[in-house]
Amino acid sequence: MSMYEKMMKTTDDRDVDGYMALLHDDYVFVRHQSGTEVSKADWGPAMAEMMASDKLEFFNNRCIYENDDVVVSHQVMGFPDGSKEAVLIVNTMQDGLIIRTETGATLLK
Repeated sequence: MSMYEKMMKTTDDRDVDGYMALLHDDYVFVRHQSGTEVSKADWGPAMAEMMASDKLEFFNNRCIYENDDVVVSHQVMGFPDGSKEAVLIVNTMQDGLIIRTETGATLLK
């Protein structure tokens, strides 16, 4: 199973522990809104909160490119506040795990 497929399975199953297991110990998430970096330890609770909401939705998921170094994907996300964003996601890989995630998003009306 490819890393993209593993990520989508954990997302579809709302499996926070499974998703966190895909992340390197030195993982960093870069927030597209502010450019701030979030560690794996701080990202886990944020993911758990998002995944617990049945109002968080993912649409039109697709893998644009994947190899041993990077997974690039695109999806539309619907958030609990009713907003939707088209999100480009770049996951950098190290030792078979995701070490860094950066996103770019466009608000949809």
